[in-house]
Amino acid sequence: MSPAAPRAPVPFGQYKLLDRLAVGGMAELFLAQQPGPDGFEKPVVIKRIRPHLSRQPAFVRMFLNEARLAAQLNHPNIVQIHDLGKVGDSYYIGMEYLFGRDMRRVVPKAESLGIPFPMVYALKIASSVCEGLYYAHQKVDLYGAPLNIVHRDVTPENIFVCFDGTVKVLDFGIAKAANRAEQTRAGELRGKLSYLSPEQCLGKPLDHRSDIFSLGSVLYEWLTGFKLFTGESDVAVMRSIVDGKVYAPSYFRADIPEPVEAILMKALERDRDKRYPTAWHFQQDLDRFLNTYEFTPSNLHLSNFLKQLFLDELEEEQQRLRPQQTPFSAPAPTTQPELESVLPVEEPSGGERIVAVPVTAAQLESLEAMARKHGVPVGKMVGELLSVWLKYR
Repeated sequence: MSPAAPRAPVPFGQYKLLDRLAVGGMAELFLAQQPGPDGFEKPVVIKRIRPHLSRQPAFVRMFLNEARLAAQLNHPNIVQIHDLGKVGDSYYIGMEYLFGRDMRRVVPKAESLGIPFPMVYALKIASSVCEGLYYAHQKVDLYGAPLNIVHRDVTPENIFVCFDGTVKVLDFGIAKAANRAEQTRAGELRGKLSYLSPEQCLGKPLDHRSDIFSLGSVLYEWLTGFKLFTGESDVAVMRSIVDGKVYAPSYFRADIPEPVEAILMKALERDRDKRYPTAWHFQQDLDRFLNTYEFTPSNLHLSNFLKQLFLDELEEEQQRLRPQQTPFSAPAPTTQPELESVLPVEEPSGGERIVAVPVTAAQLESLEAMARKHGVPVGKMVGELLSVWLKYR
């Protein structure tokens, strides 16, 4: 099947929107290009508030709060926010484009190919998530006051692995900081139910240990292949989180090492005072195990594994970044065309034809100097250059 013709980019402020990636309840995501001087173009992602919400002050404030909060986070394991603006009535956030897949897609993809997701890769990814979370949890403002950030939505879809092996935490959009203008109302639940902490389900005040429990739930699922907390209704899921039995991961997978099981069970303590006190402590235990294990994966190992999983999608993804690329052709005329010189071009057969070759005066002078240096007519020099291009185009 031949690829579909690329759609024309849609101008949006300083950006060109190429494709819509996703639509959520509050915003939509677009793949875009940020043009620069001399033909430079950088892929970015634009998160734009949905049109029907742009006139609702509460949604706009929430959106702007997300941008202000996320823009203060600058860490290799957190997606970078670099722009906040408004085009017409639409507020938007400009963020870095990530070339890879979120973990909601990675694990099922491996399973569909009959490949159990390797334990060491799951642990390495979780370690990187811990590093990003710890940075956010400890973040202070310009005056040294703690921001007290809690992500509140640590789920597989918000953990992204790039094709170069880098791990990024996404979407601090529902994160709660102590100095935010819009605080979450008491008892209001956000986040994906199966990955909530017990204190989230009970509507209690949260601190960074809530994210540790959520990451423990995610890692448990990666290692065992089973979602830890399920139920026939939202209430049943929440009851399972608060009161249900947490089976040791070896119950589902006997080959899980005891140290890994101990790490998971500590992260999943319902009493947050018994959990890891910080994401740094969680990461230290993960790294300590990996450093003593028979195989310690690097970013390169993770990169190669991911590329093998998504080999069938890589070309399509790369093509999406080249929506305007076409086979080489003569430049289209502009309002100020370059000087065109009509040159006799000598054919390889010895004949001669006249063609219009667009060149500037400086380029023509350079061609003539090159021809004099080699003792050949300028037409022959141009002909040889054209013949090389025709051969390899």
